[in-house]
Amino acid sequence: RPCRAMDWQVLTRELSLYLESQVRVGFFGSGVGLSLVLGFGVAYACYYLSSIAKKPQLVATNDSFCRFLEEYCPVVTETYYPTIWCWEGRMQTLLRPFITSRPQVQYRNELIKTADGGQISLDWFDNNDSLYYPDASTRPTVLLLPGLTGTSKESYILHMIHQSEMLGYRCVVFNNRGIAGEELLTPRTYCASNTEDLEAVIRYVHSLHPSAPFIAAGVSMGGMLLLNYLGKTGRDTPLMAAAIFSAGWNVFESVESLEKPLNWLLFNYYLTTCLQSSISRHRQMLEKLFDMDLVMKARTVREFDKQFTSVMFGYRTIDDYYEDASPCRKLKSVGIPVLCLNSVDDVFSPGHAIPVETAKQNANVALVLTSCGGHIGFLEGIWPRKCTYMDRVFKQFVQAMFEHGNKIFSM
Repeated sequence: RPCRAMDWQVLTRELSLYLESQVRVGFFGSGVGLSLVLGFGVAYACYYLSSIAKKPQLVATNDSFCRFLEEYCPVVTETYYPTIWCWEGRMQTLLRPFITSRPQVQYRNELIKTADGGQISLDWFDNNDSLYYPDASTRPTVLLLPGLTGTSKESYILHMIHQSEMLGYRCVVFNNRGIAGEELLTPRTYCASNTEDLEAVIRYVHSLHPSAPFIAAGVSMGGMLLLNYLGKTGRDTPLMAAAIFSAGWNVFESVESLEKPLNWLLFNYYLTTCLQSSISRHRQMLEKLFDMDLVMKARTVREFDKQFTSVMFGYRTIDDYYEDASPCRKLKSVGIPVLCLNSVDDVFSPGHAIPVETAKQNANVALVLTSCGGHIGFLEGIWPRKCTYMDRVFKQFVQAMFEHGNKIFSM
């Protein structure tokens, strides 16, 4: 609620008089000092409650989908309270990997072959101790897609698996080629636009458990890849729904944002070195097709994509690749229910590039837009070690779809 001036003055005066009577020495023992400290605190609290803590914007043209989310996934309609000392987008993005816990997960690794002679590493969490779904053949399955250089070891993936474990679900993490410790058998890695490997993984997982309900969740580039797949396949997919987190909707806008001086210093250069590191151990295989010395000189993601990614996947120019990789161009064709969470202060996916109007043209799509949260941040609570807002959205939506998905377009 807005703070009234009279209330603030009365509160400040009373607390100042009380504290001054308790402490008589130093700056903070003076009425002036205490008034300044208390005044700042009250002003900050007022600013936080009026400008920072807000309900997310829910964009969905289908009233039935909205009612479904309001009843079974209420977190998307509740006020999001970012961590009070860390609400700015860049800070949230930088701190999450260091501040959040890393739940212990025991994986079962599996390597599957691809049509071109390559291999893909899948990390399974079978959840064989599931009390809710003891029958493995019908145990709900969640396919998880990490970000650009991420693997099954990322904290956000571990938290998603932890949430799924409590609900009794099985999880499988799709690690992009060459990223999770396995060898490259062919001179090919991955990109946001080419969905062939994802299609192979979805077919394979579904063939193992054809009677199990099947949902996918993608984070950052994993979300972009999943959206591009859904835009390509429409309704022709074994997936019943999908959840997307912090996707870059328009790659042109994303790279432009990341090339601003501060963002380049904080994110772009580091991400470029991560990309280079991910391919450096495969140098002997990749040198057959690429000038690796030139690739390793890249100082931005755009330079890396120009010298490596776009060339690998046969694009004439980097602009052709970025156009094909941008999910905003395929959103109209998505044929299953999809929930997409973005923060408008995400420097990886600027708020103005989120395709709100396009989403309104597809009854299967719902956007949840928060004012704060950064890129895969969404920290909340005084000390955000455990569950984040993103984790809660994931848990509620996946549970809603598995348990009540047949009601989504009939409410």
